Amino acid sequence: MPLAGNRAPATTSPVRTLRREVGLIGLLWASVGSIIGSGWLYGAKNAVMAAGPAALIAWVIGALAIALLALVHAELGSMFPVAGGVARYPHYAFGGVVGISFGWFSWLASATTAPIEVEAMIGYAGHWHWAQGFLHSDQTLTPSGLAVAVVLMAVFVAVNFFGVRLLAHTNSTATWWKVAIPLLAIFVLALSHFHGGNFTSHGFAPFGVKGVLGAISSSGIIFALLGFEQAIQLSGESRNPKRDIPRATIGSVAIGATIYLLLQVVFIGALPTSSMAKGWAALEFPGISGPFAGLATVLGLGWLAWVLYIDAIASPGGTALIYTTGTSRISYGLSRNGYAPKVFQATTRRDVPWFGLAASFLTGVVCFLPFPSWQQLVGFITSASILMYAGTPLAYGVLRDRLPDHARPYRIPAGPVLAPLSFVVASLIIYWSGWDTLWRLGLAIVLGYLLLGSYCVYTRIKQRPNGTRLAWKSAQWLPAYLLGMGLISWEGGFGVGAQNNLPLGWDIAAVTALSLAVYYWARKTGLPAADIELTIHDIARADMEPAALADSH
Repeated sequence: MPLAGNRAPATTSPVRTLRREVGLIGLLWASVGSIIGSGWLYGAKNAVMAAGPAALIAWVIGALAIALLALVHAELGSMFPVAGGVARYPHYAFGGVVGISFGWFSWLASATTAPIEVEAMIGYAGHWHWAQGFLHSDQTLTPSGLAVAVVLMAVFVAVNFFGVRLLAHTNSTATWWKVAIPLLAIFVLALSHFHGGNFTSHGFAPFGVKGVLGAISSSGIIFALLGFEQAIQLSGESRNPKRDIPRATIGSVAIGATIYLLLQVVFIGALPTSSMAKGWAALEFPGISGPFAGLATVLGLGWLAWVLYIDAIASPGGTALIYTTGTSRISYGLSRNGYAPKVFQATTRRDVPWFGLAASFLTGVVCFLPFPSWQQLVGFITSASILMYAGTPLAYGVLRDRLPDHARPYRIPAGPVLAPLSFVVASLIIYWSGWDTLWRLGLAIVLGYLLLGSYCVYTRIKQRPNGTRLAWKSAQWLPAYLLGMGLISWEGGFGVGAQNNLPLGWDIAAVTALSLAVYYWARKTGLPAADIELTIHDIARADMEPAALADSH
């Protein structure tokens, strides 16, 4: 049977809306399924090599940081249940220039995650002889590996074309499996092979505070915990968004953080003494390229190793599936905001944004070409994702000030304190990813301004009805923030190429001071209440979401 997407051009309309068919479990599992992906396959090994057993502290810090961001997102997600919501809140509060910026950060982080998960699948598959020709020695894809990667991306896009209801059922089934297998690994390793002495035999924190902080961004801890926003990206298709979005957002972080922390504990405890003979940074055992499965093999748990190798296909695959969905919804939201052509709003008969899916597929294929490995991508995607998240605390401050009487089905406690704190935390995570990551991210930001900014200027010149108000005055703090973060990173001590002119402690103080100054600066320069209400009204009417429209008055 042909896919719905094959008939899309003849049966679509840019003004059709998305169907509200996803319940609480679908939303919760969309976020949990995004959190439990390739991060659990690699995160524990990479974190312990970067920080030693003190990686446990890094996981706790990372979980608290993500929980802060999730709380802020939960309040705005319940207030504004719109497709691609994370990319749209800054647009509400600050207008076009800021909206373009954070919209691009959102799309960039989402569009490049699915290819990473595909590469993780191919990397773990190297255990089998038939897949050993898919990667070069430097972990880049061979021609046959590239072909397999393209086919996998096509499969994820194809499932999305059958509609959000099938997607929710498919993802829910996959997520039950994805949660069960890590729990099985935790249970078996804890009972059969656990040595408490491993936590102190080579020092609990051999690389000190800097090792712990660096592990948060660069080893995959934050990357592993990312994904709670998928429930918000799908809020335009939620049956009861005001009740379910906060529950799904916060609940997914609690589930994911608990699983990851326990995985780190049993990984350290189960390691044979010989594997750490040369220290944590030189951790080595047969099959370490597939850490948990390789460890199970070394410990004589062959049956568990086989289950884990199978899960190494299912877990990243499920995450890639839902991020493919999220990417199409973000591009849909960007188009609604007037940042991208209206064709991104075109939907199939099943109300799936088909052009956004096609763009997601093409982006994934391009990403397979220059990206060398899962590990080298983690810092980049972490920084792009946290930049995306950082826009929500800023929007929260403005919307709390300008719309104090707007209906808030969920209100976070101590919001005026937690919002600026979450922005500071986001900035620190970006800083800890290192200069070698941030300068590359800077190039990607410039590319986004060229693409989306050029389109917005074009629509204004042509006076098209979907053109957007740029609101330069409300964005005056943005270049100061981006350039300031770049300067501190270059002068700091994290990442290759950093100048080490800011000692540890002073660099954290500098990032904190910059973040707080920018937060209150942005809060002061946000759009007036009347302009925000008009924007919310227009978008709610365009999206045909009566609840959001009613609450905006």
